[in-house]
Amino acid sequence: MSDVVQGEGLVGLTEIESAGRRLAGVAVPTPLLPADAVTEACGAAEVRLKCENLQRAGSFKIRGAYNFVSQLSDDQVGAGIITYSSGNHAQAVALAGKLRGLRVVVVMPTTAPKVKRDGAERLGAQVYYEGTTSVERRALAEEIAAKEGLVIVPPFDHRHIIAGQGTVGLEIARDWDDVDLVLAPIGGGGLASGVAAAVKRMIPHASVIGVEPEGAASMRKALDEGHPALLGEIDTIADGLCPVIAGELTYEHARDLMDDVVTVTDDSIKKATEMLVNRHKLIVEYSGAATTAALLSQAVDVEGLRVAVIVSGGNLDPMLLAGLA
Repeated sequence: MSDVVQGEGLVGLTEIESAGRRLAGVAVPTPLLPADAVTEACGAAEVRLKCENLQRAGSFKIRGAYNFVSQLSDDQVGAGIITYSSGNHAQAVALAGKLRGLRVVVVMPTTAPKVKRDGAERLGAQVYYEGTTSVERRALAEEIAAKEGLVIVPPFDHRHIIAGQGTVGLEIARDWDDVDLVLAPIGGGGLASGVAAAVKRMIPHASVIGVEPEGAASMRKALDEGHPALLGEIDTIADGLCPVIAGELTYEHARDLMDDVVTVTDDSIKKATEMLVNRHKLIVEYSGAATTAALLSQAVDVEGLRVAVIVSGGNLDPMLLAGLA
């Protein structure tokens, strides 16, 4: 990892702390729960689960979405807001818009799980469906935004989004100041970027490692090639972790702040989900279990370490839940 922590253009701790103040009374400070079963299985000194599956709208995404939307002026959002998302960001933007009394439009993939589609609609969003990739749904969102004068709320590659997601790291650092390692899932990289920006400044000795599914490793590809690069295909059960290309800003955070980015198989993600559901009694979607999968599959060496694992979302399709019991 680069020794640069306060690099030019990276989100700073002051921005994350400001986001935390904006989110007071909106985002729930989620618990950092002991994970005895995971600790025993992976050989760590101690594992704790940062349970963003218990967050409002079912994932960490409300942190970034609200931090972005709350900084828009009334004139900017006169016609409303729009986003493109595999599901969790769509729900978060719908909630953020509802809290501000705004019209919300979201573009989701045709393959979006029903639980996420229903969630966005229940929160009052007008939903469009387009293609199966982030590129396809972004194109439609930009077209609608231009036609109707809507403000686009980006899913990850914006400093207000990263700063909002960074409040997860802020809470971890405040609750467990001698943590050795934080594991954060990476889709577009907003969460992992924000967490690294907070944790690296508050607990300099701690490591931050990002986790991606093997079938959608866009950040790993970016780091290997030295710049964000389009994936040829996506193949993973973790629907919330599959943008086809990493963001420019999130790539810079991964390059300069993260100690590593590792990948996990779909099989290991499913096994981790089963453990979290059955042993820890947590409803966790596949994307939210990727970090636990990294421990159980030994994708990272955690022997003797104190490890915080971010469980990023709980919007699991009820039909899938029945098969995990």
